[in-house]
Amino acid sequence: MMTDTPLLQVKNLKKHFPIHGGLLGLVTAHVYAVDGISFDIRRGETLSLVGESGCGKSTVGKAILRLYPITDGEVRLDGERIDNMSPSKLRPMRRRVQVVFQDPFSSLNPRMKVRDILAEPLINFGLVSGKKDIDEKVEALMDKVRLPRDSIRRYPHEFSGGQRQRIGIARALAPGSDLIICDEAVSALDVSVKAQIINLLVDLQDELGLALLFISHDLATVEHLTHRVAVMYLGKIVELADRRTLFSSSHHPYTRALLSAVPVPDPLAKRDRIVLTGDVPSPINPPSGCRFHTRCPFAFDRCKTEEPQLRSVGDGHQSACHLDHVPGGQVVPMAA
Repeated sequence: MMTDTPLLQVKNLKKHFPIHGGLLGLVTAHVYAVDGISFDIRRGETLSLVGESGCGKSTVGKAILRLYPITDGEVRLDGERIDNMSPSKLRPMRRRVQVVFQDPFSSLNPRMKVRDILAEPLINFGLVSGKKDIDEKVEALMDKVRLPRDSIRRYPHEFSGGQRQRIGIARALAPGSDLIICDEAVSALDVSVKAQIINLLVDLQDELGLALLFISHDLATVEHLTHRVAVMYLGKIVELADRRTLFSSSHHPYTRALLSAVPVPDPLAKRDRIVLTGDVPSPINPPSGCRFHTRCPFAFDRCKTEEPQLRSVGDGHQSACHLDHVPGGQVVPMAA
């Protein structure tokens, strides 16, 4: 069941990677991978983070996990800051936030049997008291991800890609996590297998009350899984809304362009395709003002000089755009 109290709160998160150059190896520039984003996730909720490759989605997930030290901002779990915790204090928090990586072929140790892969987090966090206890809990995890118990003695290479991803999900569940970060967790899978993994995640969320941060570039997949969607462009969140609102009445021109590119099952269905011109600017030297103005078909002078902030455009719907959308699909500049 979803709750009203946020489990995870991210406030003004920034991650800038320094670029070193010259004979002395001094910092000559920065990659502004994530440049001031804020959102929260409630228990039992799925928030999807979507956008083009290179927009900073995966960096957000790794910064929350403390795999990257953050440049600025706050990350709170149940109201307690974890972005500046010492390693000793952070260790028990790691039980509660786990990750499922994109590639099921490289995220599992090929030298370990499935039993040992799933037992490792149980042992590391002191959640088991002996061999029998380990076997019982590992078998229970296999039941949760719908894999046969007798396969725990096999190695990862003996499983298909979808089965390996199920093992990755079981490993994330093992320590009793509250939040799972799925970093492109289904993008490497076939369509039919992808649907099975999505259905599994939904069922596990209903059963265990998990919160999910689902990072993806595939809006068609996101539509069947998420409660809310945050759209990223060049290190910024440009739109945030619940699933129904975003897919039926998106506000930001970038979101509309993404949605217009989603394939539809009916080949005869007509859709107004929005084709963006130009390339995504470099995160080393992002454009002034609105970062999307170099590709936006509706950009005007204000977009080039003033950075838009996320503002409310409806009930729980936020957009970082200087434009107002009025009935009939017309677009007019918002009053300064």
